[in-house]
Amino acid sequence: MLLLNKRDSLKSYQGHYKRNADHQIHLITDCIYMASDEGRYYHKANQVDGTACGIYLFADPDQKIEVHFNNLDVSCDNGGLVSFVDGWELNGQFFPSPEDHPRPMESRYREFCNERKVKQVFVSSQNVALIQYRMPARGSSFSFTVRFIKNPTPCNVLLQNTEDIVTLRNYGRRSNCSISALFPAAIRVVSLDVGVVSTGERAIEIETGTLHKCQKRGLEDYVQIGGSAGLDNAGLLLADSVCGIDSKPGDRSELIGCGTSTVRLVSSGGFDNSVTVIMRELNEEDIAGFLSVICPIDGLLE
Repeated sequence: MLLLNKRDSLKSYQGHYKRNADHQIHLITDCIYMASDEGRYYHKANQVDGTACGIYLFADPDQKIEVHFNNLDVSCDNGGLVSFVDGWELNGQFFPSPEDHPRPMESRYREFCNERKVKQVFVSSQNVALIQYRMPARGSSFSFTVRFIKNPTPCNVLLQNTEDIVTLRNYGRRSNCSISALFPAAIRVVSLDVGVVSTGERAIEIETGTLHKCQKRGLEDYVQIGGSAGLDNAGLLLADSVCGIDSKPGDRSELIGCGTSTVRLVSSGGFDNSVTVIMRELNEEDIAGFLSVICPIDGLLE
């Protein structure tokens, strides 16, 4: 598959979001293009340099992204290629990470060229998807249509707002689910129910309060709070791991000094787990104070 290697972070392109209230065709002119609208998109190669480019699609946290290719005029000669990726990729790192995605890595992308019509309709597993392309022949082109569909059980979410409140659930399943934001963030847990109520039980829930360092205690169900320099949270630098039942955890926030801030719910399948968090971008006062986690300097936004 194509691997994008851009020095700038995706966060620096957030001013390039393409929103269009009318239903005209969206013309893709930037090599890194971010879009949050349904509708039809079109790209034609005017410059030929063999660069791998990406169209980063995103929807609301409770939506999936459906992509249908209308036309494809990309030759396989000289490395021409178009691919659909279930998630986002940058610098060889993926969101969601391979460990957290419900599908194996090899089934998360599809590559094609020399095909006028692509019959398959692609649907992402979460609220982000990516179309990568390399078009070394001038005049090559492709078009596709994007539609957002409801996701009744969202697991992995990539936030776009600089402040948001989101709930993660495992729906009684064995799974790893995560919320990530592409900026250093203050993360506050506002409701916690993890590792206490067994799946299928309807017992009265007794509050335990917030238990800390649950992963180090050897528990199988917990919430990780931390950050990483890139998209992949496999090497997450932890501020804490929490569990228990707490409807009013207080005002404490973990300040994550990383390019990507993440809340990750790890579930064994033995419990009905849920956690609600508020994430907001760090301000200058936060950065001047004590940070819970600090990533290598290239992981921080400039």
